[in-house]
Amino acid sequence: MINERQCTQEKKPDFNVQTKGSPWRILLLFSLPLMAGNIFQQMYTVVDTAVVGKVLGVEALAALGAVDWLNWLTLGVTQGFAQGFSILMAQKFGAGEQERLRRVITNSIFLALLCAAGLTVLSEAAAGWAISLLKTPEEIRPISMSYLRILFGGLPVVMAYNLAAAILRALGNGRKPLIAMVIASLTNIGLDLLFVMGFHWGVQGAAAATLIAQCLSAAYCIWHIRRISVLQLKREDWKAEGKLCGTLLKLGLPMAFQNTVISVGGMIVQMIVNGFGVAFIAGMTATNKLYGILEVAATSYGYAMVTYSGQNLGAGKLRRISEGVRAGLVIAMLTSVAIAAVMLGFGRWILAWFMQEDGGTSARALDIAYHYLVVMSICLPILYILHITRSCIQGLGNTVLPMASGVAEFVMRTGAALLLPAAFGQDGIMYAEVLAWLGADLILIPSYLYVIKRLKRIELQGAETGTIPA
Repeated sequence: MINERQCTQEKKPDFNVQTKGSPWRILLLFSLPLMAGNIFQQMYTVVDTAVVGKVLGVEALAALGAVDWLNWLTLGVTQGFAQGFSILMAQKFGAGEQERLRRVITNSIFLALLCAAGLTVLSEAAAGWAISLLKTPEEIRPISMSYLRILFGGLPVVMAYNLAAAILRALGNGRKPLIAMVIASLTNIGLDLLFVMGFHWGVQGAAAATLIAQCLSAAYCIWHIRRISVLQLKREDWKAEGKLCGTLLKLGLPMAFQNTVISVGGMIVQMIVNGFGVAFIAGMTATNKLYGILEVAATSYGYAMVTYSGQNLGAGKLRRISEGVRAGLVIAMLTSVAIAAVMLGFGRWILAWFMQEDGGTSARALDIAYHYLVVMSICLPILYILHITRSCIQGLGNTVLPMASGVAEFVMRTGAALLLPAAFGQDGIMYAEVLAWLGADLILIPSYLYVIKRLKRIELQGAETGTIPA
C-alpha cells in the first residue's frame, strides 16, 4: 500500500507496491480494507431498508425496491467510468511514470465532470417516464418518485467519491476509502434514525441521509489525495489532451456500457416483478438489499485484482498475473462458501429486520425473500468466479471482453425473466439473476484463458509491452 508520509518524505517512492511478494498475501491485504469498507457501505443500505420497512411499512419498502435498478443504473455508469479511468492510473503508477500519472488524473477529472452533469440532467428528465415504464404500482409511485429525485440530484457527489476512491485504489491504497466508508456509514445510520424516525420525513429522509453521507466520504478521499506528494497537481498538468481522453474513454465507456446493459436487464426483471404485487416486490427488495452482503467480498477481490494485474502489467511482470488469478480464485471460492453457509443458517432471521410484524403481507413477503436468498446463496461461487476473471481482464486494459460478458448477462437475465415465470410461476423469476452470472462466466472464462495465452506468447517472444492488445 502507498504510505502518504513516505510519499511526502522520500524522493523516489516505491512504485512496485503490488509487483513483489506473495500474490496471496497482496490480494488479501489489499482486499480486506476494501471488504471492510464495503461491509460498512452495505450496513447503511441495510439500515436504510430496515428503517423504511419497519417504520414506514411494506408499501414504502416496495416503493424503494420498485425503482432500485434505476438508481443502480446511474451508480453503475459512474462506477464504470471511474474504474475504467483507474486502469490507466494503475498502469502508469506501476511503471513509475509520475508526470503521466498526474495527466491521466486531470483528464479523468475533466471527463468525470462532463459525465456527472449529463447524467444528472438526463436522469432527472427521464425519472417519471422510467417509473411508468417499469409498471410501478400506482399506490407506491409517488413515494418512488420522491426518493429518486433526491438521489439523482446527488449524482455529481457520487461521481466525485467514485473517482477519488478509484485514484487511491489505483495507487494501492485501500485504507483511506475504507475510512471514508466508515464515516459515511455511521453518518448515514445516524441521519436515517433522525430524519425518518425523528423528523418523520419518510423515504425522502432516507435519501437525504444517503446523499449527505456520500458528500462526507467524497470530501475525505479528496482531502487525502491532496496530501500525496506524487499527486500534487501543477498548472501544466491541467491540460486536456484529446488522445489521452480518447484512451480513457476506451477504458471507461465499455465498463459504463457493461453496467448499463446489466441495469437495463435488471429493470426488465423489475418490470415483471412489479406485476406480482406489493408483497412480492417487498420480498424481492429485502433480499436484493442483502445482495450487496453476498457480493461484498467478490467486489473487494475484484478491485484488488484490477490494481494487481494493472500494476504488474505496467511493471512487465507478466508471470505474476496468472499466479495472482489462481490465488484469487481459491480465496474467492472459500469466501463464497462461508458466506453462503451463514445466509442459509441465519438469512431468515436477518430478513425479518426489514418487515413489520403484522402477520399478513409482511409474512408473505418474508417467505418470498428467504426463498430467493436460498437460491442466490447456493449459487454464490458462480458470482465470485465472475468477479475475479472479469477484473483481471479489465486490469490488463481489455474492457471489451468484459463488456461482452455484460451483454451475456443481459440476454440470460431478461430471457429467464420473460420465459421462466410462464413455466414455474412467480418463483421462476428468482433464477434470472443466477443464470445471468452463469452467462457472464461462459464468456469470461474463455476470455481470460485467451488473454493469458497472448501474454505468455509475448513473454516467450521476449517482447516488452505496457498494455495488452484488445
